[in-house]
Amino acid sequence: MNTRYIILLVLLSFSFNSFSETEDWGKTGHRVTGEIANNYLTKKAKRNIAKLLKGHGLAFVSIYADEIKSDDRYKGYSPWHYVNFSFDKKYGEETPSKFGDLVQGIKKCIKILKSETSSIEDKEFYLKMLVHFVGDLHQPLHVGRGEDKGGNDIQVQWFRNGSNLHRVWDSEMIDYYDMSYTELANNADELSLLEVETIQKGEVIDWIYESQDLAKKVYASANVGEKLGYRYMYEHFPVVRSQLQKGGIRLAKILNDIFG
Repeated sequence: MNTRYIILLVLLSFSFNSFSETEDWGKTGHRVTGEIANNYLTKKAKRNIAKLLKGHGLAFVSIYADEIKSDDRYKGYSPWHYVNFSFDKKYGEETPSKFGDLVQGIKKCIKILKSETSSIEDKEFYLKMLVHFVGDLHQPLHVGRGEDKGGNDIQVQWFRNGSNLHRVWDSEMIDYYDMSYTELANNADELSLLEVETIQKGEVIDWIYESQDLAKKVYASANVGEKLGYRYMYEHFPVVRSQLQKGGIRLAKILNDIFG
């Protein structure tokens, strides 16, 4: 068989397997973060949140921001799922996107939720969005490079199937581990009060920089076309678990400040 033809088939295989947009941590990952956050809420915050969400939990609403992507009325929120700025710059040194980004989106959600003049409907909507965006913040490639769409354009193989680096970190490592979101949340690392307080230190922008530092390591972890599998899981899934847990703990801090 002609060598060029073989290469073309391989490239097409990668393209078809990575064409659809990934879902930022995937459903399971976002639910893990929501479930962990619930464990760190004050009693008052839990009551107020349950009332606003009509009894639904944070894990239940955590994928709402992805579910509405297919509705044209919400297209304007798509850029809020990520933020891209040069790795050698601070956020704001380059002009932020006029369409909004993850930093602007989280700030908007918090502002609406804290406002005494916001409607109940708006507060419910932006609470759902906030739960999701704080999860996105902790997926390193949502703070990745714009030129490769946060790793979406970096084609790799995942256990011999065509994929991309972003998808591997969004969902494929989590799916391969094959635990439900409640199992993953219940088996999160035990942390001391001091460790929790350390994780909750800082503001959203500090956590953005932390995720960007991780993104640099993720980019260095694989080459285009590389076959990823057991070894990659062994080396990197602990980071995924840690980021899901940090996301939940920090989400709880934000929600306690607003509702608790």
